[in-house]
Amino acid sequence: MMIRRALAALTGLALLAAAGCTADDRPDRTDASRTLTVLAAASLTESFTTIGREFEATHPGVRVTFTFGGSSALATQITQGAPADVFAAAAPQNMTTVTEAGAAAGAPTVFARNQLVIAVPKDNPGRVRRLSDLARRGTKVAICAEQVPCGAAARAALDASGIELVPATLEQDVKGALAKVRLGEVDAALVYRTDARSVAEVDGIEFPESARAVNDYPIAALREARDPATARAFVDHVTSARGAAVLTAAGFQPPTGS
Repeated sequence: MMIRRALAALTGLALLAAAGCTADDRPDRTDASRTLTVLAAASLTESFTTIGREFEATHPGVRVTFTFGGSSALATQITQGAPADVFAAAAPQNMTTVTEAGAAAGAPTVFARNQLVIAVPKDNPGRVRRLSDLARRGTKVAICAEQVPCGAAARAALDASGIELVPATLEQDVKGALAKVRLGEVDAALVYRTDARSVAEVDGIEFPESARAVNDYPIAALREARDPATARAFVDHVTSARGAAVLTAAGFQPPTGS
């Protein structure tokens, strides 16, 4: 009898403990709900890292994690079910891939624009001064593959100028093209103005043809966000005056009409 009473008491205590421990009290669930996962274009690496720190400071308990890469690859990951809360692309067509798949929560917002420059090493061994110089025999040039926004912009600028260029390498994102210049593997690369400004060993040469290929950057919270309110708050922070100040300091242009 005493044994049965003891077992009953232990069972009661276990049930009380279980009732007092909700799903939200479990460490793994709590940690997941407090982590915001942002997939963003590689050219946003420096700016979004700063914006992420600012967002964490104003949202105690939230940790922002980033995956940076080519916008087309990130859009594919989202449509294939990769867990993410926010997507920021370097061109509208990559965001369209996500919205047409029904993966965005509401309409995207364009928050910045970016323009190409010719990135060269500080000592400019290839003596590159203008876009047409990239087509000179013996000049090694890196550009992004055409399926990513920086590559599509490069192709648009070259086509508008009537310049035929055979690149030495095609990179999967703008950071890859910039790295080729920084490491001295090419004489020049077509990259975004913001990326050239982020590397001390590189100069960015403005060229008028880049006005033919300016990229709009859209951002959206995602439908499968674990915490929709926090995802929306991050989008609001990026599009706020404070977010705009960080982006402008990095060399981004404000969106049209702002």
